[in-house]
Amino acid sequence: MKIEFERVNKKNRRKTYKLKVFKNQKHYIETVYKCIKEARYYKCWKPTIIKIDNNYVGFAMYGLWIREGKNGRVWFDRFLIDRKYQNKGYAKIVVPLLLEKIKNEYNYSKIYLSVYENNNIAINFYQKLGFKFNGEKDINGELVMVKNFKEDKK
Repeated sequence: MKIEFERVNKKNRRKTYKLKVFKNQKHYIETVYKCIKEARYYKCWKPTIIKIDNNYVGFAMYGLWIREGKNGRVWFDRFLIDRKYQNKGYAKIVVPLLLEKIKNEYNYSKIYLSVYENNNIAINFYQKLGFKFNGEKDINGELVMVKNFKEDKK
């Protein structure tokens, strides 16, 4: 299995727009189009295509908000697996690899994300990866979770 993370650019953008979630998941994440539009405005975001064996299977967006906290915070802000590729175990394979990539890219020991309180599937998934609630809510009222890679080594 060949896994690649590719930055969204002019050449691959249209293919990326085709990535969709199921109807009952739409209220948990913005469309890829909206994410990429946001990334054009906020340059800290890095919209990323998830490819497995040259197939576009998912999308993620991450970045460093330098004005948050003492030294800034690295956010794993968006993640989806296209509905055609869901329930194949891809998230369990690619998310740990992507988190490691993000950690190494920024050299920060903590990665933050936010999740809707009623998104139990996502919450359970992220908890299995070592994310913990930190008691905060983001600007949209979502619960903030943090993964501390230093704690994982203990």
